[in-house]
Amino acid sequence: MKSSTPKITQIQGLRALAALLVTLFHAKWVSGGFIGVDIFYVISGFLITGLLIREIERTGSINFKEFYARRFKRLLPTSFFVLAVTAVFSWLLIPATMRSSLGRDIIAASLYVSNYLFAWWQADYQNLDATPSPVIHYWSLAVEEQFYLLWPLLILLFFMVATKLKKKIALTILVAAVTLLSFLFSVYQTETSPIWAFYSLPTRAWELGLGALLVLLPPVKTKKLVGLVGFIFIIASAFIFNETTAFPGLNAVLPVLGTVMLISTINSWPPFLNDVANSKISQWLGEISYPLYLWHWPLLVLPSTYFSRPLEVYERILAIIATIVLADLTHRFIEEPFRKKKILSTLVFKQSAVITLVSVLIGTTVFFTSSDRINVTGIDGAISLAQIKARPLVYEDGCHANYAETKSDACEYADKDSQKTIVLYGDSHAAQWFPALVEIASRSGYKLVSLTKSACPSVDVVRSDQGAFKMSRCEKWREDSLLRISKIKPDVLVMSSFQYFAQPRQFQDRNQWWTDGQRKLLNSVKNASPHLIYLTDTPHPARDIPACLANNSISKCNTTERSENLSISGFDVIDPNAWLCSRTCPAVKDGVVAYRDASHISVDTAIALIPRLTQALRNQGVNL
Repeated sequence: MKSSTPKITQIQGLRALAALLVTLFHAKWVSGGFIGVDIFYVISGFLITGLLIREIERTGSINFKEFYARRFKRLLPTSFFVLAVTAVFSWLLIPATMRSSLGRDIIAASLYVSNYLFAWWQADYQNLDATPSPVIHYWSLAVEEQFYLLWPLLILLFFMVATKLKKKIALTILVAAVTLLSFLFSVYQTETSPIWAFYSLPTRAWELGLGALLVLLPPVKTKKLVGLVGFIFIIASAFIFNETTAFPGLNAVLPVLGTVMLISTINSWPPFLNDVANSKISQWLGEISYPLYLWHWPLLVLPSTYFSRPLEVYERILAIIATIVLADLTHRFIEEPFRKKKILSTLVFKQSAVITLVSVLIGTTVFFTSSDRINVTGIDGAISLAQIKARPLVYEDGCHANYAETKSDACEYADKDSQKTIVLYGDSHAAQWFPALVEIASRSGYKLVSLTKSACPSVDVVRSDQGAFKMSRCEKWREDSLLRISKIKPDVLVMSSFQYFAQPRQFQDRNQWWTDGQRKLLNSVKNASPHLIYLTDTPHPARDIPACLANNSISKCNTTERSENLSISGFDVIDPNAWLCSRTCPAVKDGVVAYRDASHISVDTAIALIPRLTQALRNQGVNL
C-alpha cells in the first residue's frame, strides 16, 4: 500500500497509524480499526494522482509502461513472498479438508480479484461462522491494484478532454464527478448489498478520489485546529465503530474526512501530532506498513485455525511481535532491494508474469491436495466432510429465504394433498430441524410448510443491522409468514430460533429483550394453531466442529455448551439439549458428527433425532 513519490514524513506517520489500527482490530483490541484501510485508500489516491499530474504537466502524457513497472516492483515481490510463505504454512497447519478453499483464495489473491471472491463468499449467511481464510486481507490490495490499473487511463482521458476547456478546473470537475458518483453508489449499496459495498472498487473509489482532489484543488490556508479535528475523527471512528456498523457508506465519511483534513493540513499540524508522526518509531512503522499489513492477518488467524479456538491475549501479543519482526525483515531484504533495483520495464513485466503464474500454480497445487475425508474417533472408517456439512433441502431448493428476501415461496413438502398441516417457522435454527420434520410429516400423513429465513428468528426481537442482514427485511418476512400461518391455521406450528444474537444497544437487559420478543411471538400465533410447539435452541458450539475434528483429537472438540431454556409459558416447549448432552455436549453423538459448523446440528443428527422428536411431539398431544 505504498506509492512511488518522495517521502512525506507525516504521510509515513499516517501509514503507521493505518497499519496499527488494522492490526489491533484483527487482534480484537480496537473495535473499528478496520478504518485503517480507508486511511490507506485516501493516501494512495493523493500520492498516485500527484505523481500522474506532475508527469502530465511535465511531459504532456503518462508513460504507462514505466508507471505499471514501478507499481509491480514496489508491490508484487513483497505480496508474492508473503502469499507463498502463507500458502506453505497454511498447507502444513490447516486440515486437508480446507485446502480446496485455500487454493481458490490463493489463486484469487494472485490475480488481484480476491475482493470479489470474498464478497461472493461472505454474501452467503452460512459462511459467517466458517474458519476465515488466511489470505482474506488481500482483498484491499485487489481494490488498490484495480485502482492503479484504471486510474491513470481515466486521468489521461480527463486531461485530454480538459485540453479543450480550462485544464485544471475541468480535470478537477471530472474527478469530483467520479468521486461523487462513487460515493452515492457506496451509500446506496451499503444499504442494499453491504458486503459487495465493502469489498468492491466502485464503492471505495470515492475514498481514493478524495485523496486525488487534494492534489487538484488549490491549497487553502488552514489552522492547526483542522488537523487536530481530523485526527479526532479518525480516533473516534476507530473506537466507536464495530463490526455491526454499516460500512462504508455514510459512516466512512468520518475517517475518510479525517484523513483528508490531516493530509490537507500537513504543514500546519499541531506540534504534538508532528512530533508523534515524525518520531523514529512512527517513521519506521510507516516504512514497514505494507509488509506489516500483509503479515499480521496470517499470523493471527493460522494459529487460531490450528488450535481450533480463539487466541489468548498473550498469544495475540506474540503474534503481533512476530508480525513486526517479519515486516521489518521483509522490508529490508525484499521490499527495499527490489524497489531500488534497476530493471528494464520489459523485464519487470516478464518477471511479474512469471511470479503471478507461480502464485497461481501454488494455489492450484494446494487446491488439488485437498481431501474430503476425515477420520473421527468412534466412527468406523473415514467420513465425508461434504456429508457432515450438508445443509437441509430447503437451502438447495431456494425455500430458505436469504438476507434480501422478504417472502418465502410455497415451500410445501411431504403429503402435499393432506388436510393436516405442520408449519416450521423461524431462522436457520428452525431450518436445521427440517430433515427430521419432513420425515415425521411423511410418516404421519401431514403436509409440511417450511417458513424459514437466515438470521431472522421467530422470536419477535429487534436486531441491529449487520452486514447483509437488514432488520426491515426481517420484519417484512415475519409479517408475510405470520399472515400465511394465520390463513393456514396449521394443526401443528413448530417454532425455533438462534438465541445468541447480540441485542441492540438500547436494550440493557438481554433476558428482558428476548422475553419481550417471545411474548410478541406468542400474541401473534396464539390463535393460529392448537399446538404451539417451541423448540428451544440447540447446544452452542465454541468452534467449527468439522474443522476441529479434521485437525484435533475428539476430546479437544467436546467444548460445546448447553443452551439455556429461555422459553415462556404459553408454548408447548421441547428442549433438545438433553438429547445432545449429558455431562458434556460431545462433537460426536452416538456415532454421528453432531454439528455441521459452529452453530447448526448436522442433517444426520436431525435424522438420528427423529424418534426423540416424534415422542416429544406426542407428549405434547400431537397426533402422530
